[in-house]
Amino acid sequence: MQIDFLTEARRQAEICNACRYCEGYCSVFPALHAERAFSDGDLTQLANLCHNCRGCYYACQYTAPHEFDLNLPQALANVRQDSWEEFAFPQAAARAFQKRGALIAIATVVCFALLFWAIRAIGSHGGEGFYAVLSHGAMVAIFLPAFFFPLASIGVSLRRYWQATGGGTVTFSDIRHAFAAAANMRNLSGGHGDGCNFEDEDRFSQARRLAHQTVMYGFLLCFASTSVATFMHYFLNMPAPYGLFSVPKLLGLSGGVLLVLGCFEMIRLKLRSDRHLGAENAWGGEIGFIGLLGFVGLSGLLLYVLGQSSLMSALLVLHLGAVLTFFLLTPFTKMAHGFFRLTALTRDAQRIRLGAATA
Repeated sequence: MQIDFLTEARRQAEICNACRYCEGYCSVFPALHAERAFSDGDLTQLANLCHNCRGCYYACQYTAPHEFDLNLPQALANVRQDSWEEFAFPQAAARAFQKRGALIAIATVVCFALLFWAIRAIGSHGGEGFYAVLSHGAMVAIFLPAFFFPLASIGVSLRRYWQATGGGTVTFSDIRHAFAAAANMRNLSGGHGDGCNFEDEDRFSQARRLAHQTVMYGFLLCFASTSVATFMHYFLNMPAPYGLFSVPKLLGLSGGVLLVLGCFEMIRLKLRSDRHLGAENAWGGEIGFIGLLGFVGLSGLLLYVLGQSSLMSALLVLHLGAVLTFFLLTPFTKMAHGFFRLTALTRDAQRIRLGAATA
């Protein structure tokens, strides 16, 4: 990790530790105030607890033009972004995506779409509906490795993170508290409960929290749709295509709508926000990832609407190209932040539990 990011974050954390004005704002400050000195691992943990809601910045009396020049959201965002790149496997792919994320996402989707079109052209048919364009066997052969690769890669990353932050043996209680915090995203509601002022200094809003929840639950519904369809295909001998009111279709439709709406809102909020309060060198990669995720949902919805038209083949290869790109790039995009955030929340729950036991 770049030493400048850690040094600056340490300087600011020490000032915040002396001030303690923002103690009730989010999980960062109780964890910060529990320390007297900050190791690199401590700063990495604090950075991954931070949701970049920016409430502490707008409330701080030591921001520029004060000589302390505090900008804790940016300092933690830089450490957080650098930690994702450092712990990523392989690292080079993560650093490349953060610099040219949108370009890499678009190019990869187009390349995979052309590959699927070529497979279709040489005769990979073998079923009804979408399988008439690309056979079930071809889809499984392509997507099964693409599903397990990011899981393995993220597993390596999280192991590195856990070791770097000094994590110990986890209990079920730690995991339960972490999932509860992630499910309702309470740290995006602000210390006062009125939300954060991510896009506007003087306006508190729950918009960013709701956008994150919309994307998260939309993705989970889409994943549930695929899981149910897999179960129906292999265990109930009910292969696709499925009717509009079938469980896979209902889950997929609702999830796709939530994904598109949530991604659109997140991009809108990012465009309105102050880049100076985040990791500026990662802005393109974040927009590229949100755009890719939104396109996965949008192309899936278009397939539902135009699945019986002459456009179906072209839409299918684009959608499959976007899905494959999403899976393969997941360990190097901001999608990985969900896994890091959950791990950081687990580590924080462990800190609280151990602190209570020794009190």
